Amino acid sequence: MNSQRWLQQHKRHIIFSSGLLMVFGMISKVFLHWEMAYAVTFIAASIFGFIPIAIHAWQALKVKVISIELLVSIAVIGAFFIGEYNESAIVVFLFLLGSDLEQKTLQKTRNSIKSLTEMAPTKALVYQENGDVRETVIDEVNTGDELLVKTGAQVPVDGVLIAGHGYVNEASITGESRIIAKEIGTKLFAGTLVDNGTLRMRATHVGEDTTFGKIIERIEEAQDTKSHAEKFIDQFARFYTPFIFISALIVWGLTQDIRLAITILVLGCPGALVIGAPVSNVAGIGNGAKHGVLIKGGEITDTFSKVDTLVFDKTGTLTKGQTELVEMDPVSDQESGFAFAAAIEKESDHPLGAAILAYAQKHAIDYRHLRVTQTRVIKGKGIKAVVENKPVLVGNRILLTEAGIRLNAEQDQRLIDMAEKGISTVLVAVDQQLVLLLGIADTPRVGVKEALTTLKKLGIRKTVMLTGDNTRTAQAIACQVGIDEVHAELLPEDKLRYIEDLKRTGHGVAFIGDGVNDSPSIAAAPIGIAMGSGTDVALETSDIVLIKSGFDELVHAYGLTKKTVKNMKENIMIAIATVAFLMTGLIFGYIYMASGMLVHEVSILVVIINGMRLLSYRTKNVAKNRASSLIISKS
Repeated sequence: MNSQRWLQQHKRHIIFSSGLLMVFGMISKVFLHWEMAYAVTFIAASIFGFIPIAIHAWQALKVKVISIELLVSIAVIGAFFIGEYNESAIVVFLFLLGSDLEQKTLQKTRNSIKSLTEMAPTKALVYQENGDVRETVIDEVNTGDELLVKTGAQVPVDGVLIAGHGYVNEASITGESRIIAKEIGTKLFAGTLVDNGTLRMRATHVGEDTTFGKIIERIEEAQDTKSHAEKFIDQFARFYTPFIFISALIVWGLTQDIRLAITILVLGCPGALVIGAPVSNVAGIGNGAKHGVLIKGGEITDTFSKVDTLVFDKTGTLTKGQTELVEMDPVSDQESGFAFAAAIEKESDHPLGAAILAYAQKHAIDYRHLRVTQTRVIKGKGIKAVVENKPVLVGNRILLTEAGIRLNAEQDQRLIDMAEKGISTVLVAVDQQLVLLLGIADTPRVGVKEALTTLKKLGIRKTVMLTGDNTRTAQAIACQVGIDEVHAELLPEDKLRYIEDLKRTGHGVAFIGDGVNDSPSIAAAPIGIAMGSGTDVALETSDIVLIKSGFDELVHAYGLTKKTVKNMKENIMIAIATVAFLMTGLIFGYIYMASGMLVHEVSILVVIINGMRLLSYRTKNVAKNRASSLIISKS
């Protein structure tokens, strides 16, 4: 074992030495006409380079595997004993050089994953009982501990901000270098970087239970999960390599031409075929990790690439999952109407009231100084109160009608128009006069419509919304984003039944949900995709996680899987074409042992480089969608 490690560490020295010996031998023969030196140097180069190959072959044989190294070893020994020292030396040198280049280029396909794992924090500043702060290794941090995170430092564990304010770069979690403002009560994720500010946080998840830890764990598992193509090639190689060995023996027995038999061993090595699919798989998964898309293995890649039907949850998936004030129609010149409504809603926990307060805070509307008395919540209708000695009503139409306030035809039509758009309405009356009509809705995520259009260009034939919400609201959202088919007012079991029906009719189905209440549907679909910033349920249940909850990432994931599968097929075709070329060349006499090994090693490098192209893959429309979403958010 020690000798094998030594040889691995000095592999490049061995390659360099073998090459140098051959150069010296060629100089001796061509310029000095010294045949003895030529033979000795090529024999030395053969033996020197043969040792690491033979050791690898022996290690494989011990576990009952007929490896490529075994075929090369037999070929080299045969060439050596028939006096073809130049052939044996060249074959050894090319094989070692090709193997080294393979490892070097393959390493690049894992760099994005390696760089991700190296981002994992190792130390934390933990508050002690006496109030002091002590630096602690990350493994000793416990749930409930309070930690200090300074500007420029990594957040060591998942937790909640309990004191301070700052800005955090969450690129290690989301894949996008976007600075997020953090206020008290907001979540912090391990591995993210504090760009500015000093934070005091309480640990909620530590070690492998952090979002970052689970992402790394899933990526590492994904690399070991093979696609259908890889599984087929593994089975094929188990029979193909012995077949080449037996074929060489048969050729030797029939022709008594040992040189021909040895050449068959060299040319028949299935290197490009064996490595082509895995390198595509690893590169594709690495690209996904780099762009905030967690794909859990080669089999998932293969299945998702064949999906033709996308099924979406509505709330929290197609929409933002939180209500916003989207329309405000002043009915009179009573300017204080909105401030009165906000002053009343600050005592309510209703979602519509939260949207009113959020708007007031965003637009710096001063309402906190207003004196509110006699507040009375009327269930299902709204709130009655007195604000600055004026009676105020905030609620639905029924509340105003019961108070004797009538709406005219134009106002009635306005309410109908909003309802048809799926917008909830809040009416505000002051001194028995309607002063304000507010429209509140859960709005679609930015860029959904553009993303669905791109997905259809990439191969999606049908998009479906399944929701428990009312039909009118569901239809309104579907029209806004371009969903083909809507099924509303469904129970969880109804969603499962619909997914099963799609599967039975031969559709390739993927279900996209927020990773919390949609986990049964995510688990039931052939491909389950979780929208949500790495929640526990999302990471455990789904096949693909879109860490940023963005539709750009959904487009990227679908395009990436299709590109990865295509890349695998290209590599397999390159490998098969190489073998066909070599065998044809052997029959017609234009390929020999050394030249065959050169072509063999070049073909391996070609499939690796082809696979590495996936590392730079980016769906064209994604960047455009992101740019337009930034413009929308700023306007």
